[in-house]
Amino acid sequence: MKFHEMTSAQIAAANRDQTLLILPIAAIEQHGPHLPTGTDTIICDAIANAVEARAPETIILLPTLWLGASAHHLRFGATLDADLDIYIKLLQEIVRQPLLDGFSRLMLLNGHGGNIDPLRVALRQLQTDFPDALLTGAPYWSMAEEDIANAMDGADKSVGHACEFETSMIMHLRPELVDTDKLADQSGWLPDVLDGLFICRDLKQRTKAGATGRPDLATPEKGAALFKAIVNRIGAVAEKLLAEPLVTIHDQA
Repeated sequence: MKFHEMTSAQIAAANRDQTLLILPIAAIEQHGPHLPTGTDTIICDAIANAVEARAPETIILLPTLWLGASAHHLRFGATLDADLDIYIKLLQEIVRQPLLDGFSRLMLLNGHGGNIDPLRVALRQLQTDFPDALLTGAPYWSMAEEDIANAMDGADKSVGHACEFETSMIMHLRPELVDTDKLADQSGWLPDVLDGLFICRDLKQRTKAGATGRPDLATPEKGAALFKAIVNRIGAVAEKLLAEPLVTIHDQA
């Protein structure tokens, strides 16, 4: 079920307890010299729609939020950004009315690294108002880490930025948007973690061209296999969330 394609009567008839509400969240920002600015939104939206198509009777999919927290890309230009406080509030306001309407299971399906921290803050603040609801959220890649790592040929085995993974995914989903003449080895980027310590650097400090890893190793076949694996993983998580008990107070002896 897709929220924006349903009538008010159809939404009113949906089972509040046994329906999972999914809000895909992403970004519009620079993705190096070879990928479109909408990369995160294109990938996250496609995954979310495929997950909904697996279980249309138990999932209501909200429209993908394309605006993200992308201040760390601004110095490269070609980026749209929301202030962190505004973004946290925006996430909360989008889902607040469905929660007030009785929907009790929510997944924020994230497709952009900069959204991770505000996503968690938004859920923490919402939880005080909706203690009976199951409020969840994560980047899609965190639910498919092993599948992604096993598919990467380059040294970087996780999702970076305009990397081998994202380039493969766009080659599969929207190949006409990839500038293959500008694919290059983007190794040598600086990480944002040192021995477990977060280092706050923007992409201008961490990369030369606003991209990481080995996009030159990307293939559409790799993207197709990854897309299928990720959708399967998230579909399985969605099933678990529908079976998860709604716990207001832990009363186990």
